Amino acid sequence: MKKKAGLMLSLVVAAGTLLSACGANNDESDKNGGGGKAADFKIGMVTDAGGIDDKSFNQSAWEGIKKFGKENNLEEGRGYKYLQSTSQAEYEPNLTKFAEADYNLIYGIGFFLEDAVQKIAGQYPDSHFALVDSLLLDENNKPVFMDNVANITFREEQGSFLVGVIAAKHTKSNKIGFIGGVSSPLIKKFENGFKAGVKAVNPKAEVFVQYAGSFTAPDKGATIASTMYDRGADIIYHAAGGTGNGVFTEAKNRKKNGEGVWVIGVDRDQHEEGMPENVTLTSMVKRVDVATYDVSKRAMEGDFPGGKEVVFGLKENGIGIAPTTDNLNKEDLSSVEEWKQKILNGDVKVPTTDKEFASFSVK
Repeated sequence: MKKKAGLMLSLVVAAGTLLSACGANNDESDKNGGGGKAADFKIGMVTDAGGIDDKSFNQSAWEGIKKFGKENNLEEGRGYKYLQSTSQAEYEPNLTKFAEADYNLIYGIGFFLEDAVQKIAGQYPDSHFALVDSLLLDENNKPVFMDNVANITFREEQGSFLVGVIAAKHTKSNKIGFIGGVSSPLIKKFENGFKAGVKAVNPKAEVFVQYAGSFTAPDKGATIASTMYDRGADIIYHAAGGTGNGVFTEAKNRKKNGEGVWVIGVDRDQHEEGMPENVTLTSMVKRVDVATYDVSKRAMEGDFPGGKEVVFGLKENGIGIAPTTDNLNKEDLSSVEEWKQKILNGDVKVPTTDKEFASFSVK
């Protein structure tokens, strides 16, 4: 009996050791985003200074993460969580908090987090990061690819071209505005794609361009919009984050006074931002939610795209016009589809820089 009891005890201990070892391997796999159980998977998101309720970029990114979390029965606040940055000084500490807590995937939202992601990813090589809207760059502005960082970018110029087509068809004054947040290669893609869309359909139209120097200055957005409307612009496309909220405010005030002005929103369907005065003509939807959902899914399944650039455009359903089309007619939608196909077929190459726009033409 003693021998039999001893044998049973040995088997129990051995089984426990085996299970413990398996558990340790799964934990390591989970930490590295390697196809672990959904219940153990954790996603962290660090906003830029625009905040989670910017009604634009950060909010869209979070919506994709929330969708992924709910579909996989993750608990908000534990399985997926965001840290809101109020200034650039908080980017590194917020990223570090998630890395120290062994989150499987950590998002840095916006190109302002580029330096912080590159630094913290270097300090935590076993953690996975995703930088949204930018590539990591060296001191010579050449791309740097790190094995534990996925670089998520978009073809903003393609969607901006399509809303440019809509603006060109709707303007009555042949004067249109573009307001950018901070002048950068990224926002230049919005500007030049939009101008190209206008030019392709209505070459007589003039596009006013001005940058606010900030993504968090709605008062300045309103002031710039007021100047453009006074100059005769009847449609303004903004790519300015929270600064764009001021553009909507100015347009709604003018609509109340009987002026027929419009705003084209950005990143999300901003139809509601134009209510109750109904000033949102359409929006260029940048599906950051599609991107964060997709990369989260890939990471959990063990297919984290580290060291790569993951690009979302028309083809990937990452760019387009808003689903709300109340202020568009069948001809508008037909034109959008026509130009979309030309872009997808390669018949139209949408410019991304001032130099490319200068030589842009369509047959």
